[in-house]
Amino acid sequence: MTETLPPVGVDLFDVHRLRLAEAEAPRLSPEDEVARDHVWNQAVQANPSLFDGPVVACAGLEWEEPHSLVVSWVRVTYRHYALRRVPGNASWLPSLFVNVVQPTDDGRVLVARMSSSTAAPGRWQLPGGSVEPPEEHGTLDEAALRLHAARELSEETGVELPPEELNLWAVTRGEHRSIGLVFLAPAQPAAVLRERFEAATAAERALGQDPELDRIVLVSSPAGLLDLEGPHVDYLEPVVRRYTKAPLRHDA
Repeated sequence: MTETLPPVGVDLFDVHRLRLAEAEAPRLSPEDEVARDHVWNQAVQANPSLFDGPVVACAGLEWEEPHSLVVSWVRVTYRHYALRRVPGNASWLPSLFVNVVQPTDDGRVLVARMSSSTAAPGRWQLPGGSVEPPEEHGTLDEAALRLHAARELSEETGVELPPEELNLWAVTRGEHRSIGLVFLAPAQPAAVLRERFEAATAAERALGQDPELDRIVLVSSPAGLLDLEGPHVDYLEPVVRRYTKAPLRHDA
């Protein structure tokens, strides 16, 4: 018997296996389409680098058995998420993304800052990105997500790993009910991570392109995040806490 996950704010689930099922794309009313396009066009005027490409949204989550999660997904474009900013609108779906916990061999975790040219300038997060739909007749499964996560890690940090070396480690649910599929990479020496990141970003700048990430920091506990100036993506603290096995914080 399946159990639908209850709605919460920010959560982290211990998931060992994923099954993905494509669902029908949402149908919007003409009014919703007009409101969506208005907000999207305003966002593009403010940030011309925004791109309305194909992307995957999450249509639902269900537990299939302990530690086994079924993710229903649909094909949309980035424009769909503009509906979040329409007051009172409830027809939008949460985003679905992958990210990677890249540890050092001394137990720290790599966190990265989004560059000024991105949709979230200055935000600290893990390497990763939105899930893209498969090509026609392609399959979106855990292996495809692992491949996508390995590609994001390589493009953003210069760390190249065979996809099979990434292990599904957790699933997060946070702001706007967005779903993050977290993969764990093998530990690397800190010096290697810094060298590869510097080489990757230098290569992009040499081509006249802004790197998506402009800085990395290695943190040993959630307390290390407090020293980072700028906003943090909501899943970052609980993921770092879980990996570093830091004790829960008790607010006064």
